[in-house]
Formats: sequence, structure tokens, C-alpha cells
Amino acid sequence: MKFDYTVIIPACNEEENMNELFANLTALEKKSEIKFEAVIVDDGSTDNTPALADELAQGKEWIKVIHHPRRLGITKALEAGQEAAGSDVFVFFPADLQFDVEDIPRMAEPVVKGIYDIVTGAKIGKYEKKFVSGIYNTLGKMLFKIPVKDMNSVKAYNRKSVLSIPLRKEWHRYIVILAHESGAKIGEIEVKLYPRKSGKSKFTPLRIPVGLLDLLGVFSEVRIMKKPMLVFGTMGIISMASGAVVALTALVLRILSHGYRPLLYLVILLVLGGFLSFMLGIVGEKLAGISKRQEMILKKLDRISRKD
Repeated sequence: MKFDYTVIIPACNEEENMNELFANLTALEKKSEIKFEAVIVDDGSTDNTPALADELAQGKEWIKVIHHPRRLGITKALEAGQEAAGSDVFVFFPADLQFDVEDIPRMAEPVVKGIYDIVTGAKIGKYEKKFVSGIYNTLGKMLFKIPVKDMNSVKAYNRKSVLSIPLRKEWHRYIVILAHESGAKIGEIEVKLYPRKSGKSKFTPLRIPVGLLDLLGVFSEVRIMKKPMLVFGTMGIISMASGAVVALTALVLRILSHGYRPLLYLVILLVLGGFLSFMLGIVGEKLAGISKRQEMILKKLDRISRKD
């Protein structure tokens, strides 16, 4: 059966929310004007979530349940949902009932109609991680000029927008950034946020430094690796030029009988550092070329699959 869009719902130990989640989805499906399916991805739950999800999905052809044997994270859950989807438009919607299912079609419709490639939800309401989220969003705007207020929320997106972007572990937070850098059209709507009714939040303070390091990784992917020789070559030129200046200074001091051996070590360090920077630039250019060819192959395969 062909659907207009697919709601992908990662769920880890959300047993207490399953009944209400399924009831809300069923009510939405009955009155929805455009067809959708739901893919529940049980991400290694250790409570009764897997069995309850299977039980509640019985008799509903528009609901699929996927099970991960252990917890793999939201990024892997989204990828699994995309592979199982019967559509080319996806909506990321968590199972914790903090968002209203009524916002699902509001996000999906502009993507289904081709108005946007991605529509992200700007959270409205009390948010316990507002400060942390604010840091991510501020850095996202500063570093990548993304045209949205909230990049880490529920969102709808099409297959094309994520076809060639590298979704590594926990990089689901940066889908908007990566797609924006690939030229995707991005929109935003306000969505209501509610306090968690049941279950426990998966957020831990450890996610803050990990998230910031991931953001640096994304910056490297979309900025440095676009033109690695420009970045590393510039660093190499600066390092070698500095080495030449220090070497000239050391030579003058030596002529004046004021030799200073540590300057020689600094010259060696700067010259070797510059040489290594050039080598990194060459390796980076090779990797960037491989990545570009992979992207071209993926796009070609996608066009072939669409024709079939």
C-alpha cells in the first residue's frame, strides 16, 4: 500500500505511553485527509514496550513495528523507519507524548506538496532543556545560518533531503543543518510542547559535551571537508611562513653572537607542522572527492529506483 507520508516513532521503555499514543494515532488516521502510516521502532526496550506495541498494532495495516535487540539510538531508529517506510516523506515524532499528533499533518502536508523539503517544529511551551536547546540553536544559526529557530524538535522531511547526508550516531539532531548545506528548502511551524506524563526522560548531562563535540564534527563535515586544501593549505602556509620568520630571527641573533637554541626547535616544529598541514589537505581532498562520487552514485540510484 502506498502512503503519502510515514510517521517514524522511536520508542525506548515507553510502556506507559503506548496505549495513549496508539489511541491518538488511530483517531488521527480516521479523520486524516491524506494517507499516512506509522512505524514504531522499539529501540531495545527492557520493559513491556515491545510486546504492547505488537499487540496494539494487530489488525492495523497502516502500523508497522520494528524491534532493535539493543538500544542503538534515535539516529538508527530513524534510519530503520525510513527503510521500512512505504512513502518518501517522513515525520520524526517521539513516543513520549510531549507533542500533539494534530501537529503531524501540519508539518507533513507542505513536504508532501513539495513546498518544502523539511519542516521543523518550533517548540512552544515549558521546556526543561530550554537552556541547552538554546545553546545548540544559537550555535546552529551562528555557524551555519540555518533559517529556523529550533533545529532539534519534531520534523517532517523527504527522502531526497537525507539521501546523501552522513547520518552518524546521534546526528539526527543535525538533520536540518546537513540538509540546509545540501540546498534543501526548509520551513518551520510552531508546535505545542507538553510536560512528560509518564516514563523517564533519556536526557543526561553527558549529552551536553557530546552534543557540542558532535556539532564540531558537523562543522568539519560541512565546512572544512568541502575545501580541505584551502583550510589545511592556509594553515600550512601560515606555519611555514612563521617558521621562516623565526629562522631569519635566529640567524640574525646568531650573527650577533646571541644564539638561542630553542628558536631552532621552534623553526623545526613550525616547518614540520606546515608540511603536515599540506599532507592533511591532500588527504582531505581525496576523501572529499570520494564523498562527492558517492553522493552522485546515490542520486543516480535514487533516480533509477523512482523510474522503476
